[in-house]
Amino acid sequence: EPDVTIVSGLKDMVVFEGDDVTFRCQVSHENARDVEWKLQDVALQNNEMNEISVEKGRTHTLTLRKVTEQDIGTITFRVGPHTSTA
Repeated sequence: EPDVTIVSGLKDMVVFEGDDVTFRCQVSHENARDVEWKLQDVALQNNEMNEISVEKGRTHTLTLRKVTEQDIGTITFRVGPHTSTA
């Protein structure tokens, strides 16, 4: 299995309370395994508040819905040993 690397990392975002925000990270290969999103070192799951998806096989997205002050912090995307933060 090829080593999957991050081609295009996360970008810092500024949003207003109550808005949605989307983070994108592009990886080098499709169907990447061992992918993880975190907010302040807490692993995120796909649910009504966090939408985690993959676009075109290589662009991994995380949408945080109706953000609150508690959502302030560092977002981390990890694939294998590689990470990107915003």
